[in-house]
Amino acid sequence: MDVKVLTSAPVMEIDGVRYHHHLNGGGMVAEHAQVADSVYVGPFAKICGRCKLSGDVFIFGNAWIFGRAEISGRAEIFGNARVFGNAKVLGDAKVFGSASIYGNAIVGGFAEISEKAEVGGMARVLGNTRLDGNTKVLGETEKRKAA
Repeated sequence: MDVKVLTSAPVMEIDGVRYHHHLNGGGMVAEHAQVADSVYVGPFAKICGRCKLSGDVFIFGNAWIFGRAEISGRAEIFGNARVFGNAKVLGDAKVFGSASIYGNAIVGGFAEISEKAEVGGMARVLGNTRLDGNTKVLGETEKRKAA
């Protein structure tokens, strides 16, 4: 799909919040979100709230990032994944399928969170850890698998 964004001016307003198409990919970005030009936001992805996205991040599919979530490095969020609250996805981590990262959780390194897995609360998932299925890592748990 060849997406050409013709304007970065606000194109819609939802509940008093203005949204514009991100120049790199065409996805919708809320006026208070901070999304670097280097970040790819695919045409069906949505960045809401006061999120911060930086680096060479890829957000695509029907993924939503909202609240005060932070995504950085070369992280990829796609499919129907959701990252919200104060959650952080860092490094080369991947979040996809219908996975959710929320609360104050951190997912980093080369971690992969997929299917319907959830990481929430103060949980940390780092290294080469892979979570899938209906796995839930909540509270103050840390999952780490060495490289």
